[in-house]
Amino acid sequence: MKKSIIALSMLSLFAVSSTHAASGTGKVTFTGSIIDAPCSIAPGSLDQTVSLGAISNVALAANGNTGSSSPKPFNIELEDCVIATPGTKDKVTVTFTGAASPYDSESLALVGGDASGASVVLTDGDGVKVKLNTASSGQTVINGNNTLAFAARLKGGGATTTIVPGSFQVPTNFVLNYN
Repeated sequence: MKKSIIALSMLSLFAVSSTHAASGTGKVTFTGSIIDAPCSIAPGSLDQTVSLGAISNVALAANGNTGSSSPKPFNIELEDCVIATPGTKDKVTVTFTGAASPYDSESLALVGGDASGASVVLTDGDGVKVKLNTASSGQTVINGNNTLAFAARLKGGGATTTIVPGSFQVPTNFVLNYN
């Protein structure tokens, strides 16, 4: 008898909660990929936006139109790194790809918006220029989590360039290569 009462109570509770629970619907989509690498790329590093700010055309025009903005740091976070054999796949290089600037083929072109006359220059954590479509210097990764540090700045296109104020968006992709 007690089992019947408990079962009936549970059934009643379920019936009441099911009729009131459907006050809205939604969807969750999980995405990702499995990569052949000793480290995972943190979700926040996969699709970043780095604001270079509102840069003065006068600053870019300095030094014969080769002036630049202050560098803005950004990181690629690696997590859950497992280096099974020291010296094997414990160095990572990063290659940034995108449209090359007509003013500096090693830097990114301003391709979105109406600003022109400048390029986006990338540097590594030591301030060394990272050439577009060329692997950066290798950084050692250790077991656990690692941060690959970079920075970006806007640089004027040179003496024969007219710097045109306006907005810009500069997409780039990155590829990690472990050695």
